[in-house]
Amino acid sequence: MGAYILRRLLLIIPTLFGIMLINFVLTQFVPGGPIEQIIAQVEGEGDVFQGIAGGGDAGGGAGMESAADDRYLGARGLPQDFLDELEVDMGFARITCAEGFEGTPTLDDPACEKEAIGIMERFAILMGNYLRFDFGESYFRSISVVDLVIEKMPVSITLGLWSTLIAYIVSIPLGIRKAVKDGSSFDTWTSGFIIVAYAIPGFLFAILLLVLFAGGSYWQIFPLRGLVSEGWEDMSLLGKIGDYFWHITLPVIASTISSFATLTLLTKNSFLDEIKKQYVITAKAKGLSESRVLYGHVFRNAMLIVIAGFPAAFLSVFFGASIIIETIFSLDGLGRLGFEAAVARDYPVVFGTLYVFGLIGLLVGILSDMMYVFVDPRIDFESRQV
Repeated sequence: MGAYILRRLLLIIPTLFGIMLINFVLTQFVPGGPIEQIIAQVEGEGDVFQGIAGGGDAGGGAGMESAADDRYLGARGLPQDFLDELEVDMGFARITCAEGFEGTPTLDDPACEKEAIGIMERFAILMGNYLRFDFGESYFRSISVVDLVIEKMPVSITLGLWSTLIAYIVSIPLGIRKAVKDGSSFDTWTSGFIIVAYAIPGFLFAILLLVLFAGGSYWQIFPLRGLVSEGWEDMSLLGKIGDYFWHITLPVIASTISSFATLTLLTKNSFLDEIKKQYVITAKAKGLSESRVLYGHVFRNAMLIVIAGFPAAFLSVFFGASIIIETIFSLDGLGRLGFEAAVARDYPVVFGTLYVFGLIGLLVGILSDMMYVFVDPRIDFESRQV
């Protein structure tokens, strides 16, 4: 098992490289960019740059506007020096100075000039920094991406863990019951409920919960947004716990509904497959009670795929539900951070969250394989090729 885990760990490096390369290339074709975002923010502040762009310099004004307009949509009226500094600050260019130059390189110095950095070089710099977990700084938040990820991560992990745990607590007993009562009226109506639950999109169910129980249109039972109330730090321990669960109830229900349906049917079908096997017939022929056969023999074999799938189930909620649920319920987590960064073209945050998501996904995949071996030691991954 040790050699298998080592091989899987080594495969993380090329896999992450491929993930980052594909997404880096895709961003090159996305319209707009971080510089365009800043241009849009200062678009109405032309007076601030009026003296710079149209001052006494004979070469300024129209010449700088033309150079800016050729490259950046909406940059009319902004000085070229301002755009050059943006490119340097955001890593699209560097400052190079004449040989023998001493001092701090700046674009204001006649001996220095801007040099564009090519796409492949930018990607090489990006991956070199990411291997050291240096994600840089956010373009718009003035904070390092690592600090942002550390700050937002607990919210996403909390949501994923609670949703997965509750899905298992509900689905396993229900799936076993459906397997035992296969074909009965109980099995029929619960299957109908499960199909409906699975068919409802997560975001639609989340909005429905908000309208019914938090929007004020029907019942104002749960809070509309956030993970804790204002003044949470001043509450007692019991007050903090109660307030936390009060806020997280609706997000957890919304993110649990689809995984609950899948997991219930998986448990049922797994038990049905085991119940039909020869060893179960033999155990019943020996006079063992149904509960002894079910929980003493069938349970371990049937639950192998269900229990071992816990990491993958958590990963599904962590990836799939985090962006939608966190955005709808205004939870300040990693999914919402990545979504807002993508909208704002905040590429350091986009690639930083993508890198973290990818790394967690690959590590959880290895953990899932380890769970299989833990549940059933007969499984041997050493004999398999990765």
